[in-house]
Amino acid sequence: MRLQSLALCAALTLAAPAQAWDLSGEKSLVAVTREGREIPIGHVVFTPDGAGARFAVAIDAAKFGDYFLSMREFKCLDGGAEIACRVPYPYKNPGFVTATDFAWLEHALLFLTKKQSEVGANLWNGLYYRMALTDHGLVGSPYAVDLNQIASPPDDPTTPPFGKADQGELAPGSQWLARVEVR
Repeated sequence: MRLQSLALCAALTLAAPAQAWDLSGEKSLVAVTREGREIPIGHVVFTPDGAGARFAVAIDAAKFGDYFLSMREFKCLDGGAEIACRVPYPYKNPGFVTATDFAWLEHALLFLTKKQSEVGANLWNGLYYRMALTDHGLVGSPYAVDLNQIASPPDDPTTPPFGKADQGELAPGSQWLARVEVR
């Protein structure tokens, strides 16, 4: 009888659903290269608020190199032949996400990409990491955007400027910075 009870407890434990990842507390921010190398680049703090959460992104500047490109300083991750430079969203915004809408967080994690051999920064080589919620956190896949689009303030600061229509598909594996994850 005791063995049956232990077996039943074990079966119930294995059948219990996993705890869903939630938008609360401090989470790690990790860049993942196409080779699978993980680079911890900071953290995101989520504070529940109504139907979603407010967020604050803190980048670990020590993980980035300083690059002076096109008369401006950028913080970049060095991938050898390629670099990925963070482009902070420059305008005040709601800083709010829901379990189905991560647009403002995605705007906080914009990058531009360039080859080391190229001179200057080409803002049309922007990377937008579209987030998807998983059981283990948020996984951002790269899409192409023209960062020149945010050169001037948006007409409506409550609406994210990069919608899906502004995001171009990229070939799988084409980007050195293959994913950005929040775990």
